[in-house]
Amino acid sequence: MIRCDVTVVGAGPYGLASSAHLRSIKGLDVHTFGEPMSFWERNMPIGMFLRSNWTATQIADPNGALTLEAYQDATGDRLPPGSGTAARPVPIETFVRYGQWYQREAVPNLDRRKVTTIEKDTNGFRVLVEDGDEVISRRVVVAVGIGSFAWIPAEFQHLPVELAAHTSKHRDLNKFAGKDVLVIGSGQSALESAALLHEGGVGHTEVIGRARVIHWLGGVASRTLHHGMGKFVKKLLYAPTDVGPAGISQLMARPNLVRKLPRWLQDRLRKRSVRPAGARWLVERLRDVPIKLGAKVVSAEAVGDRVRVKLDDGSERTVDHVLLGTGYKVDVSKYELFSPEIKQSMNRNNGFPILKPGLETSIDGLHILGAPAVWSFGPLMQFVSGARYASAALVRSVQAGSNGKH
Repeated sequence: MIRCDVTVVGAGPYGLASSAHLRSIKGLDVHTFGEPMSFWERNMPIGMFLRSNWTATQIADPNGALTLEAYQDATGDRLPPGSGTAARPVPIETFVRYGQWYQREAVPNLDRRKVTTIEKDTNGFRVLVEDGDEVISRRVVVAVGIGSFAWIPAEFQHLPVELAAHTSKHRDLNKFAGKDVLVIGSGQSALESAALLHEGGVGHTEVIGRARVIHWLGGVASRTLHHGMGKFVKKLLYAPTDVGPAGISQLMARPNLVRKLPRWLQDRLRKRSVRPAGARWLVERLRDVPIKLGAKVVSAEAVGDRVRVKLDDGSERTVDHVLLGTGYKVDVSKYELFSPEIKQSMNRNNGFPILKPGLETSIDGLHILGAPAVWSFGPLMQFVSGARYASAALVRSVQAGSNGKH
């Protein structure tokens, strides 16, 4: 049995950043579980690039020392000049290696065993591990990511994964070489997957999206603000966190302010900041890929070892596989590690936990970081750059203790 002050479950950007920040508190005993950067390494397609800019790709640490620049200097893993810009994004493989290096530097004693259950205990929480070991902890920080929230539209839920699967289920898209693949969605995941499929030599790739237009990031207005009007205007209108359009970006970078806005305004700003969109560097790569917009799938059925998809305009497609770039829908009840008691007693709104300052749930001492915090703290929480705010807020909460003073 292990006893500690805080248990962190998860070793992606949020889990690592929060662990590093908590470990900076003198005398605090922190135990962290997880496989470093596992979701990014196992569930993101090979050849993918990060959409965020350079400053928004850094994993926060309390001393500001574990940067991408420091990683390059320490390892010699050099990125081409200009990486992290609209013209030259950061490759996913490099970001994973950076995160693993961050872990070795900031959380060297990471416990890689799988946590199976988190339940309430008279002393706080009881955390059960796959090998039968257990941890008694005053607080628990859950930062296990979005893997449980992959959304499969109802039309495809009855099909086997061999015929239709979420983009997060396919790391190596080369397996579809010579096959016909239909991609559903009009956001970054769908569009970049279609580009990778096309470049990988599939038989035929087509994109189907419900949106009537694709929103391309870095359009004429954005490029004018970024370049034509100088660095001062850019800094004035765009926060380093790189979430949201001009002006709104600065507001989204301040979750403490966002959470005080009227609910209707929070919801409106969130939709405006994270609507489905594609990076402009995908435009040329998709030049020869058919894209049908304003179309809705009404049915999908297996036909032998293929799948037939019908659209609302009466047209049909019969393909070898349907790749679903349909995003994620947060529902913390899908976190299997939560005990039934925790799931039942946690206050939620449409699947999102209702969080207090410090990203603490209605269950005292239980914190949830990352995308589930979006409803309470705004869209910054679903991006890597949000880990800086989340970690600092968590530290303030832990230092204040469990008396509700933040």
